[in-house]
Parts: sequence; structure tokens; C-alpha cells
Amino acid sequence: MGGQAGEAVRWTAEQVSALAPDDASRRAGVKLSAPGPWSGAGAGTGAVWGLCKGSGKKPYQTVVDLDGGQGPGFRCSCPSRKFPCKHAVGLLLLWAGGDAAVPEAPQPPDWAEEWLTGRRERATHKAARTREEQQD
Repeated sequence: MGGQAGEAVRWTAEQVSALAPDDASRRAGVKLSAPGPWSGAGAGTGAVWGLCKGSGKKPYQTVVDLDGGQGPGFRCSCPSRKFPCKHAVGLLLLWAGGDAAVPEAPQPPDWAEEWLTGRRERATHKAARTREEQQD
């Protein structure tokens, strides 16, 4: 679906909706797929990120690794135990719609980059271990 580096092919709303863990998350994600609650959003290096205004003082930090060598991954600072949470679904729907609220960016902010780097390093190490085990 997406690439590791550079501009990723935007997903369709159907692809995003298929990732939602349940109908309630899908419906809540649709409500969050407008630019209003989002700030600092961007897409690039195979990821999409943004800050979503919630009920607290601090916005939720939401980042999606579109592939990272192991399929899509999601991280959000919200307390939800669903993956992806409604914020990730909403952000992906906003991005999928081609909205200017999620512009292409050369690099994610530090909070997103830290998680993406860790996730991708773990995937690389896991793949290397698997190759070694297959050679034994």
C-alpha cells in the first residue's frame, strides 16, 4: 500500500475503513476525518502524522507507519486500547481524501520520528533473525 521512503500512494477511504477494528471506531474516525481537530499534520517517509484536539489540554499525537517492512502500524497518545484508534482512522481518512490539511513533508516531527525509527529498526532486526534461522 505505501512506500518506505518518499511520497506514499494515498490509500482509498475503503482501504482505511477496512482497518478499523469495529463499526464504532469506523464511525468515530469518519467524524474525525475533517481538518478541524487536526494540526501539525503531514505525510512523508512512508508515514502520516498529526495532532488531534481531544478533551484534554494536550492534543493526541497520532502517527501511522504505512508499511515499515511489517505492514501498517499505529501509535496514538490517546487512552484507547483499539488499534487503530479512531484518531488514526480519522487521520488516515483525511489523508486518503487528499485534503491539504495533510501536506507532504520531508520529515515527521521528533515525537513521530522516534516511534517510526524504533518500529522500523525492530522490523529490520526481526527480518535479519528470521533470515539467519532459515539459513541454519
